Amino acid sequence: MEITVAELRKAFTKAGYITDEEVLITVYLSLKLEKPLLIEGEPGVGKTELAKVLASVFETELIRLQCYEGLDENKALYEWNYQRQLLKIQISKEAACGDDLEQNLFSREYLLERPLLQAIQSDKKVVLLIDEVDKTDEEFEAFLFEVLSDFQVSVPELGTLQAQQIPMVILTSNNERELSDGLKRRCIYLYLDYPSVEREVAIIQARLPDVGEKLSGEIARAMAVMRADQEIRKKPSVAETLDWAQALLAMEKDRLTDTIIEQTLNLILKSKADQKAFAKNIGSARLAEAARAEK
Repeated sequence: MEITVAELRKAFTKAGYITDEEVLITVYLSLKLEKPLLIEGEPGVGKTELAKVLASVFETELIRLQCYEGLDENKALYEWNYQRQLLKIQISKEAACGDDLEQNLFSREYLLERPLLQAIQSDKKVVLLIDEVDKTDEEFEAFLFEVLSDFQVSVPELGTLQAQQIPMVILTSNNERELSDGLKRRCIYLYLDYPSVEREVAIIQARLPDVGEKLSGEIARAMAVMRADQEIRKKPSVAETLDWAQALLAMEKDRLTDTIIEQTLNLILKSKADQKAFAKNIGSARLAEAARAEK
């Protein structure tokens, strides 16, 4: 899976993932050195999307481990299929053939592979997305660090299972808690911020070419204003930018007005508290004026 920076840039652009040179170089080095890439940033800046684009670029499978509080090794690595094992025990009893039953019960046939083991055991190089790793506890993080260090796992009944191909690993974090230095040392680090107005215009144009350049600019400037408001807790994501642009396209609008903003605000701000903060601090008329103020 050799690829140059120029080829990666071209592939990302073709996939509609518009980014800067720093991100491209960081992703390239992660691929070249076969090191996990840890991406931190606010929700909605494109961390998960980057993993999806990588899977698309390399035409491979995306295996996703969605992290949450209380996630343990069994859910992430493997479990035994207890129902099939119990059924096998019952059948063996009825057939009176218990020889080597225990050994058979703990064979690969009864092993349920979870995302980490799936990625390690795949005979093809896959993208392993470990999403929102900051939601797990420190114990799971230490286990994860061990797996990502050697790309092998030990199953007591089967022995050590080594990676067939080292997967392309993307870890994402929303900064809900500080990750350990050990995990960070194992990874290449990347911080993703919300795009600049110019880049967000390019994203809209790449994903929704029917949206005019003028409207794209107004949408991007409006998003920048809302994200700058400290009282809006859930900042509009890039995905919501695209949803808003698509909605305006469906409504056959080519400019942002205060009326249109009021009618479509629920596509962007999805809590009553944020909508109240918007009304108090910005307001539809002021946002429409700011959006039309081309620089």
